[in-house]
Amino acid sequence: MTATAPSDVRPDPPEGAGGTGPDTAGLAGFGYRQELHRSLGRYASFAAGFSFISVLTTVFQFFAFGYSFGGPRFFWTWPAVLIGQLLVAACFAELAARYPISGAIYQWSSRLSNKVFGWYAGWIMVLGQIVVVAAAALALQVVLPAVWSGFQFVGADTSPVSSDGAANAAVLGIALLALTTAVNLLDNRVMSLVNRIGVTAEIVGAVLIVVLLFTHADRTPSVTVHSGGGGAALLIGSFAAAYVMIGFDSAGEMSEETRHPRRVAPRTILSALTTAGVLASLLVLAALLAAPSLTDGRLGTEGLSYVLTSRLGDGLGRVLLCDVALAVAVATLAIQTSATRMLFSMARDDALPSSRTLSRVSPRTGQPAAPALVVGVLSAALLLLSFSSPEAWLAIGTTCIVMLYLAYAMVTGPQLLRRLRGQLPPAADELGNPAFSLGRWGLPVNTLALLYGLAMTANLAWPRAAVYDPSGGHWYFQWFTLLFLAAALTLGFLWRASRALRARRRRSAASGPSPRPRPS
Repeated sequence: MTATAPSDVRPDPPEGAGGTGPDTAGLAGFGYRQELHRSLGRYASFAAGFSFISVLTTVFQFFAFGYSFGGPRFFWTWPAVLIGQLLVAACFAELAARYPISGAIYQWSSRLSNKVFGWYAGWIMVLGQIVVVAAAALALQVVLPAVWSGFQFVGADTSPVSSDGAANAAVLGIALLALTTAVNLLDNRVMSLVNRIGVTAEIVGAVLIVVLLFTHADRTPSVTVHSGGGGAALLIGSFAAAYVMIGFDSAGEMSEETRHPRRVAPRTILSALTTAGVLASLLVLAALLAAPSLTDGRLGTEGLSYVLTSRLGDGLGRVLLCDVALAVAVATLAIQTSATRMLFSMARDDALPSSRTLSRVSPRTGQPAAPALVVGVLSAALLLLSFSSPEAWLAIGTTCIVMLYLAYAMVTGPQLLRRLRGQLPPAADELGNPAFSLGRWGLPVNTLALLYGLAMTANLAWPRAAVYDPSGGHWYFQWFTLLFLAAALTLGFLWRASRALRARRRRSAASGPSPRPRPS
C-alpha cells in the first residue's frame, strides 16, 4: 500500500474527530491519514457486525425457503454453519488486531498476498456487498405487508416468490435505500446512534420472540431429527444459515472509526457472530416447535410471519413484526456503510475508477459521500430485476453470499500460506499487551476455515435448476451467480488492463522519442 502523496494532502479532521492519539499514529504507520471520525466505542463496533448479520432480517427473509427444502431437519444447518463461520471469524480476529484499517478484506488480502490478488478480493467483496444491500432491502416485503395491507402497493399477492410480491419488494426496497443513503451522508455519530438503537431493539425483540414461541410450543425438539429432507435437501436448506451469518467482519471494516481497534475489533467480530448465530438458531428452533402445522404448506411459503401472527395474535404479532421491519432498515444501513468503507479504502489507494471523487471525505461529517451514493444507486438498480421475475430475489440473495464467501477465502487462503511459512507477524494492542492470536490452534483453525469456505462457496454457486429456475422460463437465473461472478472478474480485468495500457503510454510520452543515430 502507498502513503498519501504529499501533493494530495488533505486537512486534518476537526477537533474531537480522533485526529490525534495512538490510534491515529497507528494508522499513520500503514501510510494513511486519519480522515474518518474516530468516535465509535465497543458497543458501536459490536453493533456494526451484528446489524450486518441482522438475525431478524435474514431469518424472516429466508426461513420459508430453507424449510421448504430441508423441512424441520434444516435446523441443524444453523449450528453447523455457525461453527464453520466461527473458524473464519477467529482468523479475521487475528487480522483485525494486526491491520486495523477500513476496507478490511481488501487490506488484509493485499498485505497477506500481493496488491493484484488483494485488489480482486476487494473488488469481489465490494460488489458482493452492493448485492447484499439490495438483498437486505428486499426483506421488507416479508414483513410490512403482514403488518398492514396498505404496504402492498403492487397487486394483491404478498409472497416474495409471486410476481406481485417481487415487484412490491422492489418498490419498498428502493424507498428504504433512499432513506439509508440519506443517513449515510450524515455525521457518522448519527449513523452509529441509529445503528446502536436498532441493534438493541433487534436483540430485545429476538429474545422476546424466542421466549414467547417456546411458551407456545406444541412439539418437542425431536421433530428436528425424525422429519425433514435428506442430505441434498439440507445442502440447499443451508443457504438460509449461510445468508444470515455473513458480515461479521464489519467490526473490522469500521476500524478507522473505532477507538482502540486492535483491542476492540477482534472481540466484537467474535461476539457479534456468536450472539447472532445463537439467537438465529434458537429462533428457528422455537418457530419449528410453535408452528401451528408443519405439513399444511404455509410454513414453507409464509415463514415466520405466519408463526408469529398465528401463535401470538394479530396485535402482538404485528408489534413484533414492526421490530423486524426496524431491524431490516438498520441492517440495510449497516451493510451500505460497510460497502461504502470498502469503496473508500480502495479509492484511497487509487484502485478504482474515479478514485479522487470516491476517496473524498467531508471534514465536517467524516463521511465519504460519493461511495454512499454509488452503493445506493447500484443496489436500487439491482432491485429492478425483481420486476422481471420473482426468481430474482433468490438469485440476488445467493449471489451476494457466494461473493462474500469467495472474498473471505481470498483472505484465509493467503493467511494460511503466511502461517505455514511462519510469516504471520505478532502484534500488540494499544496498551502494549499481546493482541488476539490463535497460537498453536492457528494452523488447524485456519486450514478448516479455508476448506469450509471453499466447500460452502461451491455449494451455494451450484446451478440447481430446481432452486433458481423452478418454472423453467429463466435459464439465466439458474446460472445468475456464475454469470455475475464471471462478469465481475472480466470487468475488473478489463479495467486493470486498460489502466496499465494508459500508464505505459504516459511513460512512453514522458520519455520522448528516441534520438536518431548520427550518420557516419
